Amino acid sequence: MAAFTAKDVMALREKTGAGMMDCKKALIDADGDMEKAGDLLRERGIAKAAKRAAKVAAEGLVYTLVEGRKGVLLEVNCESDFVAKGDKFKELVNDIAKQILKVMPADVDALLASDMGGKTVDTFIQEATAIIGEKISVRRFTVYESKGFIETYIHMGGTMGVMLDFDGADSAETRETAHNVALHTAFSKPAYLSADQVSADTIEKEKAILTQEVMNEGKPQQIAEKIVMGKIKKYYEENCLLDQKFVKDEKITIAQLMGKNLKLNRFCFYVMGQGIEKKSEDLQEEVNKQVEAMKK
Repeated sequence: MAAFTAKDVMALREKTGAGMMDCKKALIDADGDMEKAGDLLRERGIAKAAKRAAKVAAEGLVYTLVEGRKGVLLEVNCESDFVAKGDKFKELVNDIAKQILKVMPADVDALLASDMGGKTVDTFIQEATAIIGEKISVRRFTVYESKGFIETYIHMGGTMGVMLDFDGADSAETRETAHNVALHTAFSKPAYLSADQVSADTIEKEKAILTQEVMNEGKPQQIAEKIVMGKIKKYYEENCLLDQKFVKDEKITIAQLMGKNLKLNRFCFYVMGQGIEKKSEDLQEEVNKQVEAMKK
């Protein structure tokens, strides 16, 4: 077997965009021949997958999986809505969710480096990219391990997902209440669980803005302070889940809906693709690019 160095592995990685372990294996199989190793990566579909790296993966799925008292909320992205709705992509997302609950990784990097049946998750995704034909990326995930039970809700087939960790008896009654809280959370998208989670700096900043706003309306200082305090109370009601009016019955808050038999410890929600800048191209321009590429 011809010798090769770590620099050779890095050079092959830069040339093909494939993962380090894939490049190392290709060089071993190619007896250190860089060109042959590059061909092997192409044959295996890995170099093809690497070419998708420049694409913007702004579609995809938000997905939840619960096993016992452990649950994961996960977002995996792809390039098109068509692929996101396909069975192959959905199976991939489910496999990744199972892997997360199995190894409980600290972050996305740890997940991608974890072993998944003799290959890393990163390699598993690259191979899937080669088959599906679009860039696929794990954007984020949250894992809860509950002392009580976990409730989840997925909206519109994966455009948004909610996961909540409850304390309380796991019964039909508490599950129904928990489900209603999950639906409400998806609708209202609260910033905090409770008022005590809002930092003093946030409230002081809010007070300063509101005070100036009221003063600009010509209100005296004393009256302005009272108005601002009322607005701060409203801020809590709008942004803190437990203080929010229940969307199905505005006569009660979420805290009142849960009563004494149910306690919400934490919650999270993802909106699919939120914050990702989507690449917009004219269809005719895209077709022209493909035609030109075929001529070369």
